[in-house]
Amino acid sequence: MDLFMIRNGKSAVNLMCFVLVIFGGSVNGRRLLSQARPKPSNAAPFARWLVSESSWGVLSTIADDLGGAPFGNVVSFSDGLPKEGSGIPYFYLTSLDPTAQYAMKDHRSSFTISEYQLGTCGKVDPENPTCAKITLTGKLNLLDAKSEEAVTAKKSLFAKHAEMEGWPEDHSFQVYKLDIKDIFMINFYGGPKPLTVDQYLHSGLNELTALM
Repeated sequence: MDLFMIRNGKSAVNLMCFVLVIFGGSVNGRRLLSQARPKPSNAAPFARWLVSESSWGVLSTIADDLGGAPFGNVVSFSDGLPKEGSGIPYFYLTSLDPTAQYAMKDHRSSFTISEYQLGTCGKVDPENPTCAKITLTGKLNLLDAKSEEAVTAKKSLFAKHAEMEGWPEDHSFQVYKLDIKDIFMINFYGGPKPLTVDQYLHSGLNELTALM
């Protein structure tokens, strides 16, 4: 009887893991990965993987009321539906928050993501070069709410962050887009990887499997 229960217990665990993988669940607050980690030497696919698999980062804007100092804020984001990421970060921000207020005055922004949130860094410190980090620098722009891009971006945001759909309407949440101008990424020893915006944007997620 005990052996039967143990076997059934293992089956239940395996079934639960299978369901989580298929339907994009999470373990201990972390989303399960939809794509395997590419080799660090494959800079463009690796960068796209890191952005696509992540769900939050630090968005920095220029604070005019702080003498032009950078103001970093933890925000959620999405670059597209699962396995369909575009590499471009979209945000759902309220004008009540300083980040959106600063961006409307000075669009210059940067967005930093750490691989540590994915649980794929093992036991190393987040600052260790083998635990990847990427900073996308560019201009944070508000999208026209009626545009096809804004509608699609909102769907991808809600798909990754279901709670967003119920956020207060009177808080004036709107979709913002980071137009990337520069990329800084470290994912191994030897300094930042040479990576242009064009290389990054034209490295589709379908390349990941072939380059692992």
